[in-house]
Amino acid sequence: MTHAYALHVAVTAPCLCCRAPREFVFSSPSDQVVCTACVNHLGSAKAERRDLEHVAMWERLHADLLFNHQGEVESLESAARSDSETIARLGAQVEQLTAVAAGEFAGDDAGAVRGLIENDVTRRAERNTELVNRRIDRIMAVLWRFDRLHHENDKKNGQCTCGKPLTQCAESLALEPERQTLRDWERKNLALARDNARHGLPAEHPEIEKNPPRR
Repeated sequence: MTHAYALHVAVTAPCLCCRAPREFVFSSPSDQVVCTACVNHLGSAKAERRDLEHVAMWERLHADLLFNHQGEVESLESAARSDSETIARLGAQVEQLTAVAAGEFAGDDAGAVRGLIENDVTRRAERNTELVNRRIDRIMAVLWRFDRLHHENDKKNGQCTCGKPLTQCAESLALEPERQTLRDWERKNLALARDNARHGLPAEHPEIEKNPPRR
């Protein structure tokens, strides 16, 4: 059986035996799309060995993915909580410093000085808040990409879009507590995008691809 993959370059394709994504370098359209781990599985007499080794391989892959994804999701959630606390703290500092600046200077002669100090304090706090918001946007964009790969399949109730049952998809279960926060963030940034304002949605978001920003 021939294949349509590019020749003489490294390509990633699912192995026709174990279905896992593997890297191949094909020299001919007739090359077998079978990874080195599955070469010994060819032939009906070896079906039992093939199935046992496939199950063991996918168990290892699943364990590795679960460990890596869970660690990344936990790290992102922790960073998002930290950034939210930073925003609240900076907001409180703005209020406190503005009150101090207003109290230190009184009278008509000090009005201009008071205004300069208040404006400088406000600008610094707003800049710090903007930097934190941008970092939150980057984190939420990563979570959005995870959600695109792992959410309930509209056509198959109880199944994740990755093909696993929802109750067995570690990625979907890890995302579930943050889905409402993710939806709120997405709605807010969609509104910004429609107003042609700065937003945190990734370039591959369907609405951004459909309506790219005006130059």
